Amino acid sequence: MWIAKVTLPRPDEDDVRSVLVDAIESLKGADVVYTAPAILPVEAEWTGYRANVRHDRPRLDLSEDQHYQNLMSEVSSPITILYLHGGVHYMMDPSSHRVPVSRLARLTNGRCLSVRYRLSPQNPFPCALLDVFLSYLSLLYPPPGSYHEPVAAKNVVLAGDSAGGNLVFALVQLILEINRSRTLGSLAFHGQPIEFPIPIPAGASSSSPWLDLSRCMPSVLSNVQWDYLPPPDGVDPVSRFPHDKIWPTDPPRGDLYCDLTMLDHPLVSPLAAKDWTKGCPMYFCSGEEMLADEGKAVASVAAKQGVPVVWEQYEAMPHCFPMLLEHLEAGRKGFKNWAAFCAKAGASSDDDDDDDDDDDDDNGEAKLETKGTWFAAKTCKETAIDVPTLAVCTMEEVAERMGSAIRARMRGQEGEAKILPKL
Repeated sequence: MWIAKVTLPRPDEDDVRSVLVDAIESLKGADVVYTAPAILPVEAEWTGYRANVRHDRPRLDLSEDQHYQNLMSEVSSPITILYLHGGVHYMMDPSSHRVPVSRLARLTNGRCLSVRYRLSPQNPFPCALLDVFLSYLSLLYPPPGSYHEPVAAKNVVLAGDSAGGNLVFALVQLILEINRSRTLGSLAFHGQPIEFPIPIPAGASSSSPWLDLSRCMPSVLSNVQWDYLPPPDGVDPVSRFPHDKIWPTDPPRGDLYCDLTMLDHPLVSPLAAKDWTKGCPMYFCSGEEMLADEGKAVASVAAKQGVPVVWEQYEAMPHCFPMLLEHLEAGRKGFKNWAAFCAKAGASSDDDDDDDDDDDDDNGEAKLETKGTWFAAKTCKETAIDVPTLAVCTMEEVAERMGSAIRARMRGQEGEAKILPKL
């Protein structure tokens, strides 16, 4: 694989943080506790496929710019994947995900920018989301000194696994909320104005996205037998934290990622988002896992609101199985289908017609449409399922379940995320 390490500089202006804070405030349902973070430079890795080389060959002794130029010499499509790694918001790194990210690059003939966003508990919400937002804008509007040329939003596909999937859909919801509330004016970014509305990416995709940090949906318990993730515990002594400089207890935060008052905020738990109108096409790959119901709920709501949604669920498969069980047919098919969505969503060329009324692109490929598929265990026999009716709970029931889960956490009756699985 090719790896070119970059640091995306922070803008001198504060507009990126300001619009994020405004979106948090406009989407909140009640009083919430959070701290607006500083804008900092963001490290990332350009990742691409390197042909005809052994997997254990040492990295060439080149400048990062030379690595990037070599990477681009093997890129044959306009697709750029903005990749957000999983790890329950407090673990992992672009370096831990190089193999699957380079595989996405190979299967799409494109390139990936894998983001080293800030991790909790030292950097709680919304630090990671701010870093991801800055990274997206840096793709579209490169800061001075960038290796890359401006990337059209129609060629950018968001991708992530687990907690990275959380950030994928949180970023989409953030952009939608900014565009809902700001129809005129611009955002200053490295000395250049970015006119509203902010361009929406070509697609948002995820393997086993973690969309509900309150862990309130039925599958968290009902699908335990198919998953390697342990279920939530009851009374949790771990939540009674000793004093710690990086995890303050006055007032206590209650969760690694955010204050408990934020758990049902749409930018923390996209399950709570009510409006996906004008969103980009979405792809969900799920096993028969503990997080399945939250993905079903988001997919169902988005599809009902006219967003093209591809939902694929694999019988008896656990969390993030395409990245872990490549030796199984389900693992291979899950990853290839994920890459195929990214390729189709981001393949628009400069010559493509922007007329939304056309049923087909100029290259003859049909546009993405809503489709649901259930894959049987072992055989991967396909059965069509209706995406708009996937949800096991109404949005009103979701809100009630989330509120009940948050109150239980506040009473210390439910476990804290750090004793739960590494999502």
